[in-house]
Amino acid sequence: MHYEVRDAKLKLGEHCEQVLRSLPEWFGIESALLTYVEKIDSLPTYTAVVEDRVVGFLSIEKHFNESAEIHVMGIMPEFHRMGIGRALQKRAEFDLRTQGVKFLQVKTLSTSRPNEDYAKTREFYLSMGFSPLEEMPVLWGAENPCLIMVKSLGFSQCDKKEDRK
Repeated sequence: MHYEVRDAKLKLGEHCEQVLRSLPEWFGIESALLTYVEKIDSLPTYTAVVEDRVVGFLSIEKHFNESAEIHVMGIMPEFHRMGIGRALQKRAEFDLRTQGVKFLQVKTLSTSRPNEDYAKTREFYLSMGFSPLEEMPVLWGAENPCLIMVKSLGFSQCDKKEDRK
């Protein structure tokens, strides 16, 4: 299978909505799904395309010059475990580093609410170098405790060799 990661400037919400709807285990709350779709068109969104069909995507939201968040990411189930999520994230991280972003975060369902699908999500982010930072037990409601995970994208100014004494 061949896929291509694209950094498109097109309106992608409609294409990404199809991906999200293929993932009801993760995006089964209609109001949340529609909120994601609405925001995608205003965010940098990387897509994985197979035969002109969007099969996966990752949207980034910058909070400050030094920090960003994976706002939403989805890969159609038939394309899981093929390296698409990894490729999307690596491309986004490369671009963020060139913009001077030092930290990347992602929010997912906490381990305090056992869920097999989200266990796979956390495993993916751990494999990509993220670490758990904090649990927000009521951010998404008591029934959906949020786990914030973070990753350093590079060195701070004080870590550069020329600044060491």
